[in-house]
Amino acid sequence: MRLAVHVSGAGDRTAVLIHGMMSDHRAWHRVSAELRDVGYRVVAVDLAGHGVSPRSRRYSPRGWADDVIESLEPVLAGPPDLIMGHSLGGLVASLVADRFGSRAAVYVDPAFAFPRGVRGVALKVMFTLAPRPSAWMLRKLNPRWDDDDVALERATLRLWDKRTILGFVNTRSLRSPRSLVAPSLVILAERSLLVSARDVARMRRDGMTVQVMRGAGHTVFRDDHVGFMDAVNGWLAQHVPARTPVVE
Repeated sequence: MRLAVHVSGAGDRTAVLIHGMMSDHRAWHRVSAELRDVGYRVVAVDLAGHGVSPRSRRYSPRGWADDVIESLEPVLAGPPDLIMGHSLGGLVASLVADRFGSRAAVYVDPAFAFPRGVRGVALKVMFTLAPRPSAWMLRKLNPRWDDDDVALERATLRLWDKRTILGFVNTRSLRSPRSLVAPSLVILAERSLLVSARDVARMRRDGMTVQVMRGAGHTVFRDDHVGFMDAVNGWLAQHVPARTPVVE
């Protein structure tokens, strides 16, 4: 499936951004601006069932990844310099990075697991049946968001296909990367529901950098944007060498 792809900036490096469930590419608006300012061409997608991309008859992590790869191939000349994904987008980004390649990967509170038992069932029911939240409720749930993010979230929720939650009926596909395909940074909420302590230990053993953003909730880059960008830029400077200019 061809997705809506939003390209901005004209830098000599490319960053691919993949949003989380219920959102679309606009969630990254401040992150995109900062990446453009430091020389990235930003390529952000709307996953199937989100934003202005088509809806799918059937949703799954593998299907979302297939859609991203199909949609990016005409836009990218090669593997991107950076791939970044949040929540569902973090899981999808890990699958894309494994198949498409990338010089670096950043996974933001990624959906590498799902709460088990009654709690997991309750979350699925809540996502499916709960009415779309009001601006008041969004502010209550996300006290660190500014008015722009509240307005954007309400706009993206109106476009979101609730059937996407069916992509998580089978949670066996939710897993962290089993190999290090590129230098990888995992940034977690202070109390992440989607990454277990066992996963954290294993990812660190495998060479991934895992950082916990104190005081931040699931949408880390909205709750503490400055801290988030400091963590990303500091890690990139340390782990991903700058491109060497080609001398003709």
